[in-house]
Amino acid sequence: MGKLKVLPANIANMIAAGEVVQRPASVVKELMENAVDAGADQVDVVVKDAGRTSIQVIDNGVGMSPADAVLCFERHATSKIAEAEDLQRITSYGFRGEALASIAAVAEVTLKTRRAADETATQVSISEPGAVKTSSVAAPTGSNFLIRNIFYNTPARRKFLKSDNVELKHIVEEFTRIALTRPDVGFSLNSNGRDIFRLRKAKSLKFRVLDLMGANVTGDLVDINAETSLVRVSGFLASPDTAHKTVANQFFFVNGRYFRSAYLHKAVMKAYEEYLPEGYTPSYFIWLEVAPESVDVNIHPTKAEVKFEEDSVIFQTIYACVRATLGRNAFGEGIDFNTEGRVEMPQMGSSFEEYRGPVSTAPGPALDEGYDPFTPNFEFDKPAVERHQDYGKLFEDNQAVQARALVVKGRFIIAPSTSGILLVHIRRAWERILYEKTLKALSKNTPVTQTALFPVQVEVGAASRLLFDEHAQMLASVGFDITPFGTDTVVVNGVPQGYSCEPGKVQQMVQDILLILSDETSGVPEVVRAALASKFATLGSVNAEPPRNAAEAQSLIDTLFACENAELTASGKKITAVLSAEDIEKRFQ
Repeated sequence: MGKLKVLPANIANMIAAGEVVQRPASVVKELMENAVDAGADQVDVVVKDAGRTSIQVIDNGVGMSPADAVLCFERHATSKIAEAEDLQRITSYGFRGEALASIAAVAEVTLKTRRAADETATQVSISEPGAVKTSSVAAPTGSNFLIRNIFYNTPARRKFLKSDNVELKHIVEEFTRIALTRPDVGFSLNSNGRDIFRLRKAKSLKFRVLDLMGANVTGDLVDINAETSLVRVSGFLASPDTAHKTVANQFFFVNGRYFRSAYLHKAVMKAYEEYLPEGYTPSYFIWLEVAPESVDVNIHPTKAEVKFEEDSVIFQTIYACVRATLGRNAFGEGIDFNTEGRVEMPQMGSSFEEYRGPVSTAPGPALDEGYDPFTPNFEFDKPAVERHQDYGKLFEDNQAVQARALVVKGRFIIAPSTSGILLVHIRRAWERILYEKTLKALSKNTPVTQTALFPVQVEVGAASRLLFDEHAQMLASVGFDITPFGTDTVVVNGVPQGYSCEPGKVQQMVQDILLILSDETSGVPEVVRAALASKFATLGSVNAEPPRNAAEAQSLIDTLFACENAELTASGKKITAVLSAEDIEKRFQ
């Protein structure tokens, strides 16, 4: 007897479900797409516990007949495909007939559906694969899907779901992608009784982007429009000066369907490359319209990727359109990050008077002109003088107290040492100091927060707002006082000691935090804490204010040498260097 056998339908469905239903967000995506395909102009999504407990999608579409209400849960039951040639001209979201069968294989499902011509609705209940019950009930026109206990029969997959905030973030992302494709449809999303989105029909795509992303995004968008014999390109581009280090709002759609494409993303970035500093990415919303037969939407289990017949032509078209739009809006004139060769005016800091020399010989009281009662003291618990011995006695005791440090262009500190001149890289010094402070705070939960005089509101979007909810305790442990406001905004009330409270820098700091939180670091707790401390230290070093005078420069040096390691950053970059007397002598030969 042979070894091969045909799998039972219930096992085959569970295997298919592994591709289609990866998490609760997958269910939301499939059901929302079905609702739009059914001609609905209102789609409501209700989730409990980020979809673990239940997912409900209600639409006012055409509904289904009693026979179709049962048949829709069979594999490959579809009204979109009748013959092979139909695969070449797909214009709907769903077409393979796998979604509902896959969902029913891993969850408990109840469907209520009615057509306008029917007097009563049909209810179909599936408590386990193959166990189907039907009945007649009262319900409005359309379909109402209730999905409960996802992955109840595959506990290993349920165990690997992330926290509720992370899973809800994925649901928000899928909801957003579909809502962006159909401004003519009203959508709502409710989580545990709280409205996250309640979108009315929009007048245009730009109004739908405004409803979903907020005014801080749409206020800087410019239109992109072009048409060739192969493709029509439309949508919106963000101005380069709004780009962030975080993953921005970046969307591609083809014939109304969202898709991902690293290849076409390169076309956009290539067009932006002269307008952005390294490491920054812009927001964009780009819709493509092509002949259905020139794009294959059937190459990915969840239809998240597509294949164009003339992909290189699409690449060049997008590049040219984005490039022309940026040039037409004169973004290039206002943004130039190259300052090499320019005449630079000298900057006189607050310490300039100390080096100009005395203007009067009259005796006066001994004052510390560098003292500022509002400047925090960045000393560690262990006195700096105890650390000096570990680093070759760079300072003698009297020099450590009396040395007058100089700040060079806000980037370096120069101070005398026993063997010559000490050079300190300010940003890297801050990075080391903040790394050890953050590591200590994460390990012992001893944050030091400086309260902002005026709280700063930052609109981050609904999905990103959930990241702050997810990591609220960790952020508080390192000194951030950030509270949610509405569904898409956070309020920064305080920042860790040493960070800037200036509104512009706070807004950039929030974007940098999002970049950190988006990186789902996992592993040994000590390794995770070290990785987070390194990221926050890098963030803090960029936002930290340079010393304003000699006293602050000397204080920074003392704090640096109170660290466990004052020579290297957490990433291994040099912080200090000593220019010996012999090296100085060579300069004069």
